[in-house]
Amino acid sequence: MGWIRRVALEQTLRHVGRFHVGWSDAMRTGNLMRALLAACLVAASSVGCVTRATYASSATLSGGTPTAQHLPSTGFVTDFADVVRQNGPAVVNISVAHGKPVANLTPLWPPASNEHDPFVRFFRQFSPGRPSDGILSSGALGSGFISSPDGYILTGAQVVAGASQVRVKLTDHREFKASVVGIDPPSDIALLKINAHGLPTVRIGAPSDAKVGQWVVSISSPYGFENTATAGIISSKGRLVPDETYAPLIQTDLTLNAVDSGGPLFYLNGDVIGIEAPVHHSFQGLSFAIPIDVAMRVEQQLQLHGKVEHGRLGLSVQEVTAPLARSFGMAKPVGALISSVDENGPSAKSGLRVGDVILQLNGVAITDSTQLPMAIADLRPGSVVRVEFWRDLGTHEASVMLGAIQGYSLASDVPAQTTVGQIGLTVRCLTSEELRKAGVSNGVRVERSAGPAALAGIQPGDIISRVASPPVSNAAQLRDELSKAGSNVALLVQRDRHPIFVAIDFG
Repeated sequence: MGWIRRVALEQTLRHVGRFHVGWSDAMRTGNLMRALLAACLVAASSVGCVTRATYASSATLSGGTPTAQHLPSTGFVTDFADVVRQNGPAVVNISVAHGKPVANLTPLWPPASNEHDPFVRFFRQFSPGRPSDGILSSGALGSGFISSPDGYILTGAQVVAGASQVRVKLTDHREFKASVVGIDPPSDIALLKINAHGLPTVRIGAPSDAKVGQWVVSISSPYGFENTATAGIISSKGRLVPDETYAPLIQTDLTLNAVDSGGPLFYLNGDVIGIEAPVHHSFQGLSFAIPIDVAMRVEQQLQLHGKVEHGRLGLSVQEVTAPLARSFGMAKPVGALISSVDENGPSAKSGLRVGDVILQLNGVAITDSTQLPMAIADLRPGSVVRVEFWRDLGTHEASVMLGAIQGYSLASDVPAQTTVGQIGLTVRCLTSEELRKAGVSNGVRVERSAGPAALAGIQPGDIISRVASPPVSNAAQLRDELSKAGSNVALLVQRDRHPIFVAIDFG
């Protein structure tokens, strides 16, 4: 920089010299100050030009591209390409079929006519195509990712539950028939296996290192569109979503839909921190992911045993807020407040009741209510745990022998489906866990709805518990009661824990 200063000084002296010639004139006209000011501005301008020219020269490569160290830094992430490029090949598309092959269906519109008729050709573009012979009666799409190079794939339990056939498509367009190693509904994790080796895999990260506000990227294959990337931030950690999973979820602001379920959630360094969970209709606009450490523990058990056994206390808990802590006479808001107790469950048998606040489990402090469900679920049924709890302004202890959370172990364990042809329903029995979650003592779950049932508004996932007054617990009972009902029948249907009677007209 020394030569820059010398050049600037020389230019200043030359300009001052020029103005010295007209010194006497300036004195006579009173323009001395303007002359000096002009000289200074010229000098400053000279220095500025040299400095900018020097920067431009040093900030360019031989090809004229600015080097990274001189580019402006805003601190705002705008490029997620490396994450997608490095991990995209390990993300797969999963297609699932239910039921048996059905024959070709004849479209209702346009009406049968000459294929060369312009009227027919015009409306053909708006009509669904004819399915090919042997097509499966229904199907679904989801995403997953390869966890080991020998063909193990992690996805969501709801993606493959009840499937009669599962196929996996890789980004290199290879397709494989997949076997379901195991399904664990309590965690919403499923493990698949394909007959392949040397596959690309993801790198497992640590969800505990996640920070609220941190950038994350989801890669999935919605509707078969491979390597669809969505970016967002972590909105919250440790969200407990009632009746969905025992694991505290990672909440993000990603814009996802149901067919993104099972896709991986990445840090910007490429580590997987979660598996995208289905978007619950009650939380539109929010997205959740199952922490990857929970998924890896489940995967290990599914590989070893084909199923996962989870401990169960038989109670529900909520957060202890500061006002609640004061009302219970507690010094600070800690622990897990029991809000309901299964009267036949392990906790009730050990004397725990609504209003107790669990402070410790096996000597480990419960500082937050989200800790308890995951800690219990990681223990085996039959284990005895020591519980310290707060009641009546003091601490107490109890020993609880854990029960078991009921769930599916293999796809073949899913209750068989039965078609009730006269109203267009396909139903199956409910598991004990489904009965508990739905808050009913009997009923059948609707798997498919068509014909009169669909016209009446019955949807897959609905629970039918009564035909008029008589209760039903299986497909045979439903069929028998419908045969006695005549041309009109009222079904008691429960959807999202809300019961309502639905009238069906067979005519």
